[in-house]
Amino acid sequence: MNLLRHKLLLLVTVLFAALLPMTSSAQSTSRTSCPALLQHQFPRLQDDAPQNLCRYAGKVVLVVNTASYCGFTKQYEGLEALYAKYEKRGLVILGFPSNDFGQQEPGDAKQIADLCFNTYGVKFPMLDKTVVVGPKRNAFYAQLFQATKAAPQWNFHKYLITRDGKTVRSFASEVEPSSKTLVGAIEAALQQLP
Repeated sequence: MNLLRHKLLLLVTVLFAALLPMTSSAQSTSRTSCPALLQHQFPRLQDDAPQNLCRYAGKVVLVVNTASYCGFTKQYEGLEALYAKYEKRGLVILGFPSNDFGQQEPGDAKQIADLCFNTYGVKFPMLDKTVVVGPKRNAFYAQLFQATKAAPQWNFHKYLITRDGKTVRSFASEVEPSSKTLVGAIEAALQQLP
């Protein structure tokens, strides 16, 4: 009986040891499959819960700096329409409220969330208010600038990131979400495999 128990313990130990490298290999693979550009975490607008951008690896990502009191604020409607049309094909839109231009996003998270979710019916991910230009801009926006050499000049500047996270295109605030230029770039990016 003691020999049987010893063999069973040895078998369990060997199985555990065999599975351990697979687990760490899977974790390592998931980290390396996230492009460097998406290796950032931000609090969500509605509840401050951490949002890791790696969850969007393999998707086409449209990044937009937003503001509640701007002439371009109505673009929320067009952005939401894009999201509704292309989400199932792999598009995600990330909204980053920012008070960098004309002090047009003075509110706190609750006020901004109310405008986004209740007034405009936004369903795409919105992250907490942040700095997107200048020396204090967040690291993600610093990388977007490095990739494109184009910093936002105003609210609702857009960056389009391909599925592999290696190609980034920049679109000025004046480029409407429904514009042929932006829609064409999104459709082309969605056709590429990750």
